[in-house]
Parts: sequence; C-alpha cells; structure tokens
Amino acid sequence: MSASRTEPAGDAVLSARNIAKSYGSIHALKGVNFDIHRGKVTTLFGENGAGKSTLMKVLSGVVKPTSGQIILDGAPVSFASSADARDRGISIIHQELSLAPNMNVRDNIFMGRELRTATGVDFAEEARQAEALMADLEEDIDPLTLVEDLRLGQQQIVEIARALSVNSRILIMDEPTSALSATEVEVLFKVIRDLTARGVSIVYISHHLEEALQITDHAVVLRDGTMTANAEARDIDLEWIVRNMVGDNFDLGSPPTGHAFGPVALSIDDLSVADTAGFSVVDHLSLDVRAGEIVCIYGLMGAGRTEMMECVAGRVTQSGGRIVFRGEEISRLSIAERIGRGLVLVPEDRQRDGLVQTMTVGRNLSLASIGSFARGLVLSASREQALVEDSIDRVHIKTDGGNAPIGSLSGGNQQKVVIGKMLTTDPEVILLDEPSRGIDIGAKGEVFRLLAERAAEGLAVVFSTSEVAECLSIAHRILVMRRGRISAEFGPGVTKEEIMAASGEAVIA
Repeated sequence: MSASRTEPAGDAVLSARNIAKSYGSIHALKGVNFDIHRGKVTTLFGENGAGKSTLMKVLSGVVKPTSGQIILDGAPVSFASSADARDRGISIIHQELSLAPNMNVRDNIFMGRELRTATGVDFAEEARQAEALMADLEEDIDPLTLVEDLRLGQQQIVEIARALSVNSRILIMDEPTSALSATEVEVLFKVIRDLTARGVSIVYISHHLEEALQITDHAVVLRDGTMTANAEARDIDLEWIVRNMVGDNFDLGSPPTGHAFGPVALSIDDLSVADTAGFSVVDHLSLDVRAGEIVCIYGLMGAGRTEMMECVAGRVTQSGGRIVFRGEEISRLSIAERIGRGLVLVPEDRQRDGLVQTMTVGRNLSLASIGSFARGLVLSASREQALVEDSIDRVHIKTDGGNAPIGSLSGGNQQKVVIGKMLTTDPEVILLDEPSRGIDIGAKGEVFRLLAERAAEGLAVVFSTSEVAECLSIAHRILVMRRGRISAEFGPGVTKEEIMAASGEAVIA
C-alpha cells in the first residue's frame, strides 16, 4: 500500500482510490488512496481535521465523495446511503455517539432493523441477543436500561454492540475507546482479535497512540487530507507515528515556571457527593488550588473525578462539605452565578453538555459570554464577531469561519470550541474534565500550551485525565483519586508507575 498506487492491494477487501471531498472552501480529502486488508486491523492516524472521519464516512456510505472511486471485492461501487453500505457488510462506530438517550439498550441496538415475526417485533429475541452482546463485551447492562441512565463509557459499549450485532465483514471503529476504562479497552481488543480471526476487516482510529500500537497490523497516517505515510506494524513505533502526524517529535509541555502562585482561588473542604443509591462517589475530599497553579486529577473510571468537578461547577448537588471560591461559600449558587464569578467547567461529554448542535461555531463560542457584547436587549454584532475571531485564533480552531455549522468540525475542533467558549468568559478558575477526549497529540499540545499560558497570567487550572502521560505534562501538582478520595499527591518528578499504583491500576512490566 502506498500513496501513489492506483491498483488495490492483493488482500484488500475495500479500497479508496483518489478520493477527494470538499465542504465549501475546506478540502477535507485530497486524492487519498487507502486499502482495508482482509482479516487485519488497519489503523488510521492523524490530527484533528486531517480527514480521518471524513474518509471513513465516505467508505461507509454516510457521505458521497466529491471525486474518486471506491472498489469493493475488486469492483467499483457507489453507496446510496449508510444502509446500502451496511447491507454490503460495512458498518461504522462513529466517534460521536448516535444513540437515542430516551430509548433502552435493546431498542438502540436494533433501531431501524428490528427483528420481526408474523405478529410483530420479537422483543424477547432482541433482548436475548442484546444480552449476549453485553456478555461478549463483559458489561453487565440490562437490555431494558435507558441509555440516558448509563455513564458515557457504557453508552460507548452500547454503540459498539450495535455495530457488532450486524455481523459486518468490514467494521470501522472511529475512536471506540475514547470513553472506555482500561479494563473495557482490554475486552474490546479481545473482541477485535476474535473478529479478525474470523476474517473480519477492522479499520481502527484512535488518538491513544500507544494503545493503538497494541492492536494494529497496518498503519496509515493522514495529514491535511493527504496520506503521508503507511507501513506494517513491525516497522513502526510511537516516534514514527508522531513524526508523520505533526512533522517532528512532540511533547505535551512542562509545568510553566517564572511566576509565583497567588492566593487560594478555589477551596474544596470535606466535600461529599452521593449517587442515586446514596453511595458516596466523592467521599470527604479536600483540595486547595491557588491562582496560577495547574493541578491534574488522575484516576480510573469511577474514581469520582467527574462527580467532583460537576459538583464544584454546580451541576451536581453535594451531600456534605463546603466549596469556597475566592473566599466566598458558593454551594448555593447556580451554574450561571458561578460562571459569572469566574468559575467554569469544560465537561467531559461535549456533544451533550458543551455544544448546541443547531448553532454555528461562532454562536457556540460566544454563548457563555453573551453579556459582554449585549446592551440591554441589543447585541453588538461587531463585538461578538471580534470575540469569535479572537477565540478561533487563540484556541487554533480549524474552521471555515464563525458562520460554519458546528457539525462541520472534527471532534477535536469541536472540543476546542467548548474550551474556547469557557475561556472567553475570562475565568479565574477553569475545571476541565478529560479535556483531551477525542483530541490528537498535536491538538493536546496546543490546548495544554494555552492552559500553561493562561496559568502564567494567573488562571487556576484543574484538569482530570485517565492518561498517565498527560499527568506528566504541564501540571504543577498531580492528585490521584481512588474510590472518591485523594489517595496520593505528587510533584512533576513522579513516575508513571507510582501514579498507576496509587490509583489501584495494575502495572504491567
């Protein structure tokens, strides 16, 4: 497989030849050649906006290419829709979840292709198959559970189960592990190996580079809509991927220096948060964060990181303790009042909690700071435009402009919009829950550099992560959460093994 080849590889079940796709002035794909190998895992690497998701949407019939050809089993094909591609054995797990939250797990898995008998839908058989899929994925989820009642990682499992239920011969996985725990990732990898052993072809897209190296057979790198490199798994390593993605060796930065921390900006005192069953998911946690300080919260799925941050931001009610912001007890304040005082949250689930899908990029960016360009009932279009343009520039959002639909952006650039939206409020404390979810290594570096710059100006930053490498980047302090409590505190000189041990995660030699 090479960038210049025009004939499919000998073992290619599906090939893209000279595929181009444009959205207005944005050229998402520029003559890409790509092969999916029979019974193998082909991993597609690239920064946000490189064209990965667009290429996969073309190959799965979601969108039509502007030009180029798709070859399936040696013959040219044109997919009328995603259903047409699915009928030909091609399924895709999208990066952004496409579940119906008000429907149960069973109905989401079989939505649009219900199992019917002469008397109607066979709900019992659907439930049996859904339960079997959950068992294969080692997830104890009742098929009749509403999707909206599941945590994000479990919703991702349901999305994966829906794709597996089709028995496809080509399965495209676009960021399938972005919300999964380490244990769930291991289970998914076992499922992938079982599928390839049966001849199923997998296309795997992930920003978790080290993780992807464990599962790949072939690697392809896209950059700015063009294939820049491809190789067998035995010939690549992490440095090869990063070099071809971003042009040089890359790191996520280091703790900013040269400025003194200011007074305590946020004080969390003996905080507890209970779940619906009354169990303390945050258990008597205390934490002080000073102006100009960057604090990283590390923990496994279920450690209580998200619940702690959402409680501080006002989205979840505390069951005990105090939250003090700049010397003021704020536990009774609304989310809007906390934002107005300078305390903001970038949520983990950008689609559900961070963006308005019917709005443009610009309107999403300006939504949280609308008061800064409003005069009574009149909005200043020029002030709003200046704010939007400045935010797009500062956060490095790849977009066709403020008037572009938010859905036209890649997942990582949508995440940058959420971060940019909160930074436009000029906060004093910013909480970021898994800010790197769905963001490539280059975008991570941009976001972390931005946070480091703002910390040097006095912004207090608290970010959570489930990636150990991110702990060792810009944080002045690393706190490890385990079962709702802080189990350890480290400085920048800590090792990955020490962090993982404090979290309860098994360290693999």
